[in-house]
Amino acid sequence: MLVNKFYNNLKTGLLLGLMASLILIAGVMIAGQQGLMIAIILAAVMNFVSFFFSDKIALMSAGAQEVGPETELYQIVAELAQGAGLPMPRVYISPQAAPNAFATGRGPNHAAVCATSGLLQMLNRREIAAVMGHELTHVKNRDVLTMTVTATIAAAFTYLSYMFYFGGGRRDRDDVHPLLAILLIILGPIAAALIQAAISRSREYNADTGGAELTGNPQALASALEKIHAAAGQIPLEVNPAFNHLFIAEPRGVGQSIANLFQTHPPLEKRLLNLIGREHTGQFRSAVA
Repeated sequence: MLVNKFYNNLKTGLLLGLMASLILIAGVMIAGQQGLMIAIILAAVMNFVSFFFSDKIALMSAGAQEVGPETELYQIVAELAQGAGLPMPRVYISPQAAPNAFATGRGPNHAAVCATSGLLQMLNRREIAAVMGHELTHVKNRDVLTMTVTATIAAAFTYLSYMFYFGGGRRDRDDVHPLLAILLIILGPIAAALIQAAISRSREYNADTGGAELTGNPQALASALEKIHAAAGQIPLEVNPAFNHLFIAEPRGVGQSIANLFQTHPPLEKRLLNLIGREHTGQFRSAVA
């Protein structure tokens, strides 16, 4: 598990570095240093606000209601949080019929986890615990922070595009061909979106492994993922697509097409191999009594 986690963390770091380098090169060529700084600052301000309020927005988007110690979900999360050495997060239930779950919040001390009513009805207690272990691993790894940094860099491309098309670009530069600038401004956001999706998928592998380690039951998480994915194409989950990366599984089933390149989650088959492939190695020992 440690080797796998190290590999995924290294991959995330390299992808973030690639994304940052891409925007620096494109920004200086298209908008110059001043324009590039304006774009980055605007993107950072927007995502700073999002970082502090995205949990409330995400929970409202899912129609979630906070629940207390009298509920089974709260009791499951409390046991897992204690085993993981995490502060107790706020616990929510969304009335949506599609089985799914997500974690949000800017860090372990400001976290919330949410499960849909469909998930609580479809899964057994062990499977629910496995899903919540996955979500608490996201909290422990501060994945919301990682994805906010990623979104900040990606959003800067959008502002560079606005500056280029509305007169702020460096079209008069002799060393930058207009067609090259146009290609950069078109292909740059696509490249950023691909990198953003790759980083999110890497985080999902880490959360799957961490959740299985927390509960000591990779089979339960594998079973839960199979049920969630089977229902995804049949029961739509009505949420803002901007929050897709938060959920344990892609909210809407996406067919085999070019759209898969932009998916924020790995294919189900690869996630199952990541879990079941190490089931009998003794690698996963429950942290929960």
